[in-house]
Amino acid sequence: MAKAIKTNVLRHLDAAGVAYETREYPVGEEHFDGKQVAELTGLDPDTVYKTLVLLGDGSRPLVCVIPVMRELDLKAVARATGNKSVAMLPQKDLLGLTGYIRGGCSPIGMKKRFPTYLEEEAQLLPRISVSAGIRGCQVILPVEALIRETGAVCASLCRQD
Repeated sequence: MAKAIKTNVLRHLDAAGVAYETREYPVGEEHFDGKQVAELTGLDPDTVYKTLVLLGDGSRPLVCVIPVMRELDLKAVARATGNKSVAMLPQKDLLGLTGYIRGGCSPIGMKKRFPTYLEEEAQLLPRISVSAGIRGCQVILPVEALIRETGAVCASLCRQD
């Protein structure tokens, strides 16, 4: 698909020389879950990942990137990140901290670079889809590029099914 929308995420990837593809989907007032985003973009739901921002000990922000079809395990995240406990960042603080809104949060191109953790099963995929930084657009890129551009550490972050 043509790269019609230019977000901070896409500008960052362009500057880094990362090859990517975008998929746009219609958005309205309703909020789509990850499964619906996969359906609307025609992507395999197992390759669509969501970005969650949490606070660790001392209110230090950290970013987790997990499959849209899975649930975060806060205890596993705490272990993986070396925190005693972690909690989700209040939604009202998301835009000010990251520069992104709910449904458009990407691990790439945040206002600051925060410690980032990627669900380890992503390493088995050749390409991954994450938000392109706005609601209504996903970016698909090689998993290695996502890891490199975010400095992500791969770890077990999700509840075991």
